[in-house]
Amino acid sequence: MYSPKNENYYTIQIILPAIFTGRKTVFVWSSMLDCTFFTRKEILRLHGRYHELAPHLVPMDYTNDPDVKVPLALIVNMPELKENPFRNRIVESFSEDGKGNLSFNDFVDMFSVLSEMAPRELKAIYAFKIYDFNVDNYICKEDLEKTLNRLTKEELTPEEVILVCEKAIEEADLDGDNKLSFADFENMISRAPDFLSTFHIRI
Repeated sequence: MYSPKNENYYTIQIILPAIFTGRKTVFVWSSMLDCTFFTRKEILRLHGRYHELAPHLVPMDYTNDPDVKVPLALIVNMPELKENPFRNRIVESFSEDGKGNLSFNDFVDMFSVLSEMAPRELKAIYAFKIYDFNVDNYICKEDLEKTLNRLTKEELTPEEVILVCEKAIEEADLDGDNKLSFADFENMISRAPDFLSTFHIRI
C-alpha cells in the first residue's frame, strides 16, 4: 500500500535548483518525485509557499536537509486552508509530531494527498485520520458528532445530530461494536461515490 512516509520511496538523489526572490533554492536529498503526485516544478512551487509562511525559519538552501518545522498556527492561515472547517485536523493528521508542526516533507505530503491526482483509496486513509478526533483508530459517535457539526456549521439541533450519527453507525458498523473501524468507514464511503470528491486542495 502506498505510504507518503515509506522510506523505500526516498532512494534517488537529485538536485533541484530554482530562483525565488533573487536567491537560489537548492535541494540535495532523496527524491520526492517518486513518492508524491507532483512534478519537479510543483515541488519547487510548494517550497516557495512553505518559505513564505516563515521566511525567518525556512532556509532557501536544503542541501543539508535542515530540521525545520513550521507551526500549525501559520499553516492553517494559508488561503487554501483557512476557510476549511477541518483545517486543524488536516494539518495535525499530516504532522509527524501529531501537533500540527509541519516539516517540508510533511507539507508536501499533505498537498500531495489532497491533490486531484491522489487516488481515492489514499484520500480515504487520511479522511479517516482527520475524522478520528480522539485518535484511537476508530470513528466513534463523538467523532461523528464533531464531524457533522463542522460539515453543517452547527445548523442542526443536537437531537438531529445524534439521530444522524446513530443512523450512520447503525448502517456502517459491520461488527456491531458501535464504532467505525477503517474497514467500516471504507464500506460507508463506497456507497457514497461523491464523499471524497471535495477532499482536495489546489496549489
